[in-house]
Amino acid sequence: MLKFIALIFLLSSSFGFAAQMTLDFAKFSLNAAPTGFVSTVSGVGKPGDWKIVEDEIPSAFAPLTANAPEAGKRHVLAQLSENSTDEHFPLLIYDKEIFGDFTLTTRFKCVSGSVEQMAGLAFRIQDEKNYYVVRASALGNSFRFYKFVNGQRSAPIGPEVEIPRGAWIEMSVICKGNQIRCLLDGKELIPTLTDNSFSAGKIGFWTKSDSVSYFVDTKMDYTPRIPLAQKVIDDAMGNFPRLVGLKLFARDSAKELRVIASNDPAQIGELAKKVEEDVITKATPYYAKSIETVSVIMPVRDRNGDPVAALRVILNPFPGQTEKNAFARALPVAKEIESRILSAKDLTR
Repeated sequence: MLKFIALIFLLSSSFGFAAQMTLDFAKFSLNAAPTGFVSTVSGVGKPGDWKIVEDEIPSAFAPLTANAPEAGKRHVLAQLSENSTDEHFPLLIYDKEIFGDFTLTTRFKCVSGSVEQMAGLAFRIQDEKNYYVVRASALGNSFRFYKFVNGQRSAPIGPEVEIPRGAWIEMSVICKGNQIRCLLDGKELIPTLTDNSFSAGKIGFWTKSDSVSYFVDTKMDYTPRIPLAQKVIDDAMGNFPRLVGLKLFARDSAKELRVIASNDPAQIGELAKKVEEDVITKATPYYAKSIETVSVIMPVRDRNGDPVAALRVILNPFPGQTEKNAFARALPVAKEIESRILSAKDLTR
């Protein structure tokens, strides 16, 4: 079972609900990679060496008394690989959620590196070739924003500013719609950016070449997203008021077939049964009848006609109900959903 990697709270406000998440590296063992993340690389070379280490951390708050210690040993996230290849960007991606609008903050320290001494936050990550990043360089004394699209890095945006090596510095990113703000120690050193390339994605930690960098005190305030799969189910339930229920099944990161969207939130995450497996693997629909309902399970195909999900349509029966007219009733629902699921990636965005 996944360790408690994040502490998540729901905070009510006059504007609805905002979620807050803290990545707590103290929950992980020293000298081991944190779980819940994926280590990869952008550019060339092998992924980085991401581990939990212990380091002296000055408090982010003023001491309560004159005798209170100003620093203490804590677990921090470290990138330890010293691959000096130029176009080598180790990425550690938080793999459990996709974020749209958020404020992401961390403290970082550039520890060492002969070629580079960089630390950054990657965000709205689609994959290792498509994402935004803001980074600080202690060798180059600069604070820059980049965009990677299909592996191509954009021209840098940002000023020259002193980044002392061995010092803990705060970095923040604020995303709202297509507006991006980048802050260093609370100062907005880069003018607000407008970009429409990526509206949502994962977050992660980023370095370059042989940079050994540490991260701690990572937190995020964000607006919870409704995944596209759930939006599609919600819309279908509204457009077809005679439906009893809908369940959409797709494979998770462990390749297990589960409910990823449903009119009943309590069902999300349930493992599929053999019938849903058969519907996807054989690409043929299935009909079932109980005392109170009838169900039609149909494959959901991508734009190429390949089955990427299974849809269970639950209906009230009527006198004279047959398998044929049950399929006829379910088909428009499946077609509407299929029109919005163009690829397997749409199921998780």
